[in-house]
Amino acid sequence: MSVPTGAIFAATAGAAAAAAAAAKMRKEEEDMTGYNISDLDGWEFKIIRANTAKFKSHQAVQEVCEEEARAGWEMVEKFDNSRIRFKRKVNQRKNDQFLDIDPYRTYVGMASGKVVAIVIGSILMVALILVGVLLAVNTGFTPQGSMIMVVLGAIMIIGVVALILRRPSK
Repeated sequence: MSVPTGAIFAATAGAAAAAAAAAKMRKEEEDMTGYNISDLDGWEFKIIRANTAKFKSHQAVQEVCEEEARAGWEMVEKFDNSRIRFKRKVNQRKNDQFLDIDPYRTYVGMASGKVVAIVIGSILMVALILVGVLLAVNTGFTPQGSMIMVVLGAIMIIGVVALILRRPSK
């Protein structure tokens, strides 16, 4: 069985859209973070990102600000529900060795690999269902045989996604 051409085009279009969205976010961040020399003198900056709308709630923003404050970072501004900009005095680096968090982390929440695993797992589940239906309609497979294949494939995909999600984020 060959892969439908529409699926290839959809995947390519999805990848292109994701790349365009990432480029737009980088450009937006550059435009929003214009610094002059006095802003930079003795300061360093970073943007914390989340792969979800984690910073939609005030509590989540407060929690990440408290964690970052342990490393001397101060919130400058919240760009949107997935990005917050921080700054800290350069002399705060001397305490980095005593921290239990990475002072230069730039992501919080669910790792992008886990988000990708969920998306790919979902796409594979839909593909399995379509394969089962096509087998039942176009071949001598019985509907029960097709559904058994779909269920076994779904169990395998769920198992792999579950393993990926159980691994701790780095």
